[in-house]
Amino acid sequence: MRSINIGLTEEQRQGVINLLNHDLADAYVLLVKTKKYHWDVVGPQFRTLHEMWGEQYETLTENIDSIAERVRALGGYPIGTMQGFLEITTLKENPENLPLATQMVESLVEDHEQIIRNLREHIDNCSEDFHDEGTADFLTGLMEGHEEMAWMLRSFIEGESISSDEQKLQSRQKVAAGV
Repeated sequence: MRSINIGLTEEQRQGVINLLNHDLADAYVLLVKTKKYHWDVVGPQFRTLHEMWGEQYETLTENIDSIAERVRALGGYPIGTMQGFLEITTLKENPENLPLATQMVESLVEDHEQIIRNLREHIDNCSEDFHDEGTADFLTGLMEGHEEMAWMLRSFIEGESISSDEQKLQSRQKVAAGV
């Protein structure tokens, strides 16, 4: 294979590729969680959340493809397995339960905010450690997208108590049980 001569050393490119693969893993886990919540949400907010999460997972899918292509453009190979993603992601799955709608929103806000913090660090690393302003700019665009998605989600639950769904559920269970 022809060597890559884009003004970055092999070590610089590999450092950036490693950062991008971490971002890819986080994006993929967030995609899966967003898709799962899109499928499983119920209640009076169903339509609004179902549609918003549909839009968000489409954006996340495009981001994932862009991250993987950036890895390839730098001469690397993107992680492409769930095992690989789960080994390096900074996000947590919650397979043991099906949260209520507002808890789903809160969980996704936390994930987007974690990704934003990671991207800020990776942007600095790309610029300062690896001198790759192109990838720093690319990651800045991704970060801005996550900031917007987090804002949309936060706006949905602003002023609401996360426990309100749980209280409603307990109230419905008491009524159903004749209590």
